[in-house]
Amino acid sequence: MSGKTLRSSLTLVLSAMILAGCANYSGLDTSGASLDAKSLKVGQSLNGVTLSPAAWPKSDWWASLGDPQLDGLIREALHDSPDMQIAEARAHQASAAAYAADAERYPTLDASAGISRSRLARDQDPLGQGGAYSTVRNVSAGFNYNFDLWGGQRDAWEAALGQARAAEVDRQAAQLTLAADVARAYSDLGQAHIVYDLANEDLKRTKQMLDLSQRRLSSGIDSQYQFQQTQSLEASSEASLIDAEKRLNSAKIALAVLLGKGPDRGNEIARPKVLQASVVAVPSVLPAELLGRRPDLVAARWRVEAASKDIDSAKTQFYPNLNLTASAGAESLLGDAMFGSASRFFNIAPTISVPIFDGGRLRANLDARDADYDLAVAQYNKSLVKALGDVSDTINQLRDIGRQIGAQQHATDIAQDSYNTVVQRYGSGIGNYLDVLSIEQQLLQAQRQLANLNAEQIDLSIQLMQALGGGFQGDTLTAANASPATPHN
Repeated sequence: MSGKTLRSSLTLVLSAMILAGCANYSGLDTSGASLDAKSLKVGQSLNGVTLSPAAWPKSDWWASLGDPQLDGLIREALHDSPDMQIAEARAHQASAAAYAADAERYPTLDASAGISRSRLARDQDPLGQGGAYSTVRNVSAGFNYNFDLWGGQRDAWEAALGQARAAEVDRQAAQLTLAADVARAYSDLGQAHIVYDLANEDLKRTKQMLDLSQRRLSSGIDSQYQFQQTQSLEASSEASLIDAEKRLNSAKIALAVLLGKGPDRGNEIARPKVLQASVVAVPSVLPAELLGRRPDLVAARWRVEAASKDIDSAKTQFYPNLNLTASAGAESLLGDAMFGSASRFFNIAPTISVPIFDGGRLRANLDARDADYDLAVAQYNKSLVKALGDVSDTINQLRDIGRQIGAQQHATDIAQDSYNTVVQRYGSGIGNYLDVLSIEQQLLQAQRQLANLNAEQIDLSIQLMQALGGGFQGDTLTAANASPATPHN
């Protein structure tokens, strides 16, 4: 290259860099600011709750509920559920996108070879005769490399990598959600069995009352009207039993669906044991360590980091860029001259590109990336506030429901004793029919309320395990343990 040509090239480069100021991103900025977990107070909401470093759930937290069958069902669901297949496929998609973004950072080298045979028409033949045949042989290699002077491609790769990490954490969050859903459905199945038993017991009581009423009618103690009321009560009890059976079948099917199996799978599940509620306690470092224990929070922070890298990548598009393209090969009409000096060719083409005027496309793209960042920060803040709210609300409900169960158990015991007494008096021809009817309904209501409270306590225990992260630990995701990226200027 001559000195004159070199000077011309340098002049072009300098001129291009000066003109680059025509396209700029001044005035564009982010507004999102991430919340500090320490600024969200939870002390009063958790006042009086036991604090323990061991309160974090284990990865197999469902084992503490005390039913080995549940362990097998959750593992079956994690293996076979379509929900997990969807989460794994999305993680795979994000991983492939990160791999593709990484590949964009490296040079490309390709080679080609070909041969073509052609016959010229008269108007194509320079001699004007036509009918001439020719064979062209060629072999070539091409090279292309983007120098990525400002690191834009690396930023794009890191953004895609952050999204891939978020998708992987989403997969683990899907595991936690599925395990909690299966545990809750299993608890619902146990509750459905209990409700069915209560309905069956209620039907037995009404049949006993009908038998007593029949004897009292025959003895002239009760009227036909009272006997018919008892018949109506028995019919209502039968309807309640049918409804309880319907709910029991629905609970079996719901659990089978979560397992990723057909409805018949629910019929193979043995009756659940009475599950054990969790001890009401929270970790002493709840706000701070919850950031790395909840997969949804970890995924949200990875998305903030990815959005930050997208902004960095978008900014580099405003700067000049250098690309190198080169090719070399041989082309010949004669096979024996294929690699002769006359058949060889090469081409080297360094290219500098400078954005001067694009109608605002680059600014619009950067503005969109800023908005993506603000959205990611807002979603992170929402997830953080919700996470602390979930824990506090569940803890408070668990703390109070124990007292409710105690009071309801006492009310149920009294109703049972009253029913036994009034039925005995009624069978002896002493008691009043309305007393029997009233006490029987009170007993049924008390038993159902007690069963509902016990089921609610188990459900809240499962929710607490989920709210505390279900044993997830994001310690290996070191970058995600840092605070979200600060706004760009």
